[in-house]
Amino acid sequence: MKSLLWLVLAVAAVVNVASSFAFGGIQQIIISAITGLTAIATATALYLTRDRHTA
Repeated sequence: MKSLLWLVLAVAAVVNVASSFAFGGIQQIIISAITGLTAIATATALYLTRDRHTA
């Protein structure tokens, strides 16, 4: 599960950066918003599924 989340996070980041060069105007804004929300959601899921170590 974590491997899939890391993959989705990496792909979202790459697509977000690539959309800056490939698209312009409203298309770039929409793609960046979608990939940004995807990155936030996967980062949150990774944080919630982390191994908790007690001291």
